[in-house]
Amino acid sequence: MKNRLKVERAEHNLSQAELADRIGVSRQTINSIETGRYVPSAILALKLARVFNKAVEHIFTLEETD
Repeated sequence: MKNRLKVERAEHNLSQAELADRIGVSRQTINSIETGRYVPSAILALKLARVFNKAVEHIFTLEETD
């Protein structure tokens, strides 16, 4: 799964820590999602989409191998 989380975060001038605080996870979780080491749950993906006021599909997209 690819994601635009880092891009969205930069466009909204949010640090990893600030985003983590907004959705109740650790900064390390945000980093792991951005680097593709962790695939978020549906609930977490929806929380992230809500922060950026975007559809989940705008932030997360499936790859051919998914």
